[in-house]
Amino acid sequence: MPICLPNESAEYRRARNALLAAELDLRAKTEEVAALRRTLPLGGEIPEDYAFRSLTNETVHLSSLFGKSDTLIVYSLMYGPSATAPCPMCSAFLDGLNSQVEHVTQKVSLAVVAQNTPEKLTALKDDMGWNALPLYSALGTSYQSDYLAQSDDGSQLPILNVFQRNAAGIYHFWSSEMFFEPSEWQPRHVDAAWPLWNLLDFTPAGRDEFMPPLR
Repeated sequence: MPICLPNESAEYRRARNALLAAELDLRAKTEEVAALRRTLPLGGEIPEDYAFRSLTNETVHLSSLFGKSDTLIVYSLMYGPSATAPCPMCSAFLDGLNSQVEHVTQKVSLAVVAQNTPEKLTALKDDMGWNALPLYSALGTSYQSDYLAQSDDGSQLPILNVFQRNAAGIYHFWSSEMFFEPSEWQPRHVDAAWPLWNLLDFTPAGRDEFMPPLR
């Protein structure tokens, strides 16, 4: 069934149909990549059961974060011990994720870790209104450096990792390694999970040079 919108020109419809064909190709490629991701062989077993700390300063091992699911998503927030504020881009990403926690955790488990104290993370969670995000301190562990979220000089990096659990142990599944691949664009390594950029891509100006501030 042909699509037609009020008062559009024939020129617009021809261009829009060409764009639609490209969008359909992109959708097919997205599905192809997702299927390839699901066929990844078992990744490396975690070197240790990292002892994170909850916001109430209790020890919480990575293994316990799985709950009833055998899949765990962990996002590393850029907020190191010497930072006066978290990364605005990470915070914008987590703003969107906060509203999806109840939905996501129907299928998988989710955690956000940062190389900072439980006290500072508690204050941040309250300030940002992150009422659903499960935040944990990775301070004192090697998790961030082991899983690409901290550079050799101590700089924090915004990496998303996925782990899977089976009867033999806990293994790495996938990480947003596209962050480390140079391109003419921003890293865009977690954009598929970030509504902000996808919505802006629908508009005439696109993303332009917009950078969300820390609100």
